Amino acid sequence: MHMTDKTDLKKRESRAIFQTYGRQDLLLVRGRKARVWDSEGKEYLDFVAGIAVNNVGHCHPTVVEAVKNQAERLIHTSNLYYTENQVLLAEELKGLTGMDRAYFCNSGAESVEAAIKLVRRATGKSKIVAAERAFHGRTLGALCATYKSAYREPFRPLLEATFAPYNDIEALKTATTPDIGAVILEPVQGEAGVYVPDVEFLRAAREICDDRDALLIFDEVQTGFGRTGRWFGKEHSGVMPDIMTLAKAMAGGLPIGAMLAAGPAAEAFVKGDHGSTFAGGPLICAAALATIRVIRDESLVERSEEMGAYLKSQLKKLEPQDIRGLGLMVGVDLSCDCKTLVEKALQKGVLINSTGEHTIRLIPPLVVGKDDIDKVVSVIAESL
Repeated sequence: MHMTDKTDLKKRESRAIFQTYGRQDLLLVRGRKARVWDSEGKEYLDFVAGIAVNNVGHCHPTVVEAVKNQAERLIHTSNLYYTENQVLLAEELKGLTGMDRAYFCNSGAESVEAAIKLVRRATGKSKIVAAERAFHGRTLGALCATYKSAYREPFRPLLEATFAPYNDIEALKTATTPDIGAVILEPVQGEAGVYVPDVEFLRAAREICDDRDALLIFDEVQTGFGRTGRWFGKEHSGVMPDIMTLAKAMAGGLPIGAMLAAGPAAEAFVKGDHGSTFAGGPLICAAALATIRVIRDESLVERSEEMGAYLKSQLKKLEPQDIRGLGLMVGVDLSCDCKTLVEKALQKGVLINSTGEHTIRLIPPLVVGKDDIDKVVSVIAESL
């Protein structure tokens, strides 16, 4: 097998690709289950999972087979015609979420964009409320609800959004004035460092939106498809939003997003209101249907809850300042410099991710076992 020279590729990358990413010094060439291999053949335990994407593990044979079969039959048609996989996937998502209709797109940011447009159509109101620390994407619409000023400031003016502290009922009540069209919340804040709200906060958000005639959007891009030990994060609180945004883990690593709506909001879009050439294509939907089948057949939702509890119990050995999370979505606050910790773990064959100076986020594939968790925790301990 031809081995790519990493140093050469890095030089070529810097000349050929916009320099918008801070990459680690790693050229990945292969993946299987919870492991990946680099260009020199070194093996790594992957506790980033493509940023909460590879929930069924890397290159799951069922997903690979579904993609191969579909690729031989029909890859793309556009939405000028009907295709069966798109309808099958929409029906699956309706059954899993309790929502009424799906709009397909290609990413999490796109699903948030679709939600923002739907809010305008359904309510006639353009202002939204988001949470402090929130991350909803970097396209211009989604960016208005993303909190970090480094992402927002260079690209003003943006759509109007007000930020209220996460998990603060009174602050949310104050921010949600009658001219607000929607409140958008992550059931667990992911990019911020895995912050889990009180169940009462999400229930109060539902009541506040009903009271103010605003729509409630749950951004489940990161919390969906078993990540939190439930199919979707909303199940921990029992709150039904009007709109849900999905992406990341839906198609086993291929790019897809969906915006789902229930009730009157599901009737608001009319023909021509929104669209996308690639959205809900037969190939990507085949991958998503296979991914959902794997999660169900291998009981990965239950496994996420069980392994997540084990991971949190083992992390206590590190004497962290805080451990937060649901299922296999875990944030750990440590007193060390976590950027350095991530680099040290990489050298020892473990991929982890820091969301802040003192916070690491662990979002492994849901197929991980106790041995994998033991290894990762011991590597972090050594690296401290």
